[in-house]
Amino acid sequence: MTIKMIVGLGNPGKEYEHTRHNAGFWLLDELAWAWKAQFKEEKKFFGDVARVSLPESGEVWLLKPNTFMNLSGKAVGALAQFYKIKPDEILVVHDELDIACGRIRFKLGGGNGGHNGLKDIQAKLGTPDFYRLRLGIGHPGDRNLVTGYVLNKPSGENKQLIDEAIHKSIKGLPLVMSDNLEKAVRFLHSS
Repeated sequence: MTIKMIVGLGNPGKEYEHTRHNAGFWLLDELAWAWKAQFKEEKKFFGDVARVSLPESGEVWLLKPNTFMNLSGKAVGALAQFYKIKPDEILVVHDELDIACGRIRFKLGGGNGGHNGLKDIQAKLGTPDFYRLRLGIGHPGDRNLVTGYVLNKPSGENKQLIDEAIHKSIKGLPLVMSDNLEKAVRFLHSS
């Protein structure tokens, strides 16, 4: 397994920039900075794209879809098809309601847990078998409050927990990239 594409999910535009649903974008921005990569808008891939060459794993594409969360699969599908990237070579980074704020979970495949971005990616790729890095944002406690919750800014304390999870995730990425998945899971899942 080699990861050839890392996708951060979020919504484009200033009004969404600091909302919980953009945790995937936040991680990709930090990753691009760490890897000295520059995002460029690519209309044919419906998003902001950066290409990185890593000594240990070769060429990796970073993608932040500009399609809004519910149509994320359009961007993922376009880039994957163009560069012949298989679903199990894709890592999708996204916010996760069902995980405590600041916690991280990493896995291959599974359901979408009602996450519309994942739902659309599964539909476009025709399979749920891609890797996910799930950044916990916590749950508001009532499903009727979920939309408002994910589309609002986290408290200062919760933002700090999410930022710490992002930094830990970036530290754990070399384990993921080097196919040391057991070690990656142990590191990422530890508190």
